[in-house]
Amino acid sequence: MPTERRLLRSLLGREDVRSISRRYFVSNGFDGTLTCIGIVVGTVLSGIPDGVTVVKIGLGAAVGLGTSAVWSVWEIERAETHAEILRIERAMLTDLDDTRVQREQQGARVVHATASGLGPLIGILVPLVPFLFEGAVLSMAEAGLVSVALGIGILAAFGAYMGSISGQRWYVSAVRMALAGLVVAVINVFLPG
Repeated sequence: MPTERRLLRSLLGREDVRSISRRYFVSNGFDGTLTCIGIVVGTVLSGIPDGVTVVKIGLGAAVGLGTSAVWSVWEIERAETHAEILRIERAMLTDLDDTRVQREQQGARVVHATASGLGPLIGILVPLVPFLFEGAVLSMAEAGLVSVALGIGILAAFGAYMGSISGQRWYVSAVRMALAGLVVAVINVFLPG
């Protein structure tokens, strides 16, 4: 176990691993958050009578998007790292099975898939929290408004984070990302039905 912890610490210290994981986390978190905003607005406007039903629908989306995020990245990174190892093996004329290079590639794949899966889970589960208080503290409409506001806040946080690591104005990036949530909410309000 200490060897695995050392490997994880080493991988998290590498900018290339952090960079790829950040991309997967934010990209899939963005998708999850926008999906949740769409679900929330659609369920509230369609007359779903209670918050528990909205949470159940949202959990279904979280399972689907979370599984998709982990599985797709696992397979993408498996193929990419295998191709990279083959290139290195051809260049070095040696087999890299059970070497540090292979272990690092496998460890990076775990880090990427984990970050990829966490993004949509956060993006969906956090905005669903107000619906747990529907009936006791909030009405359905209030829970929906708070939920959409939380989703827009998560998108803004993603934007601020990406803006700050890229040396851009974090608040401009925050507004740009948050705007997507607002657009999804407004479009869903005006959908027929």
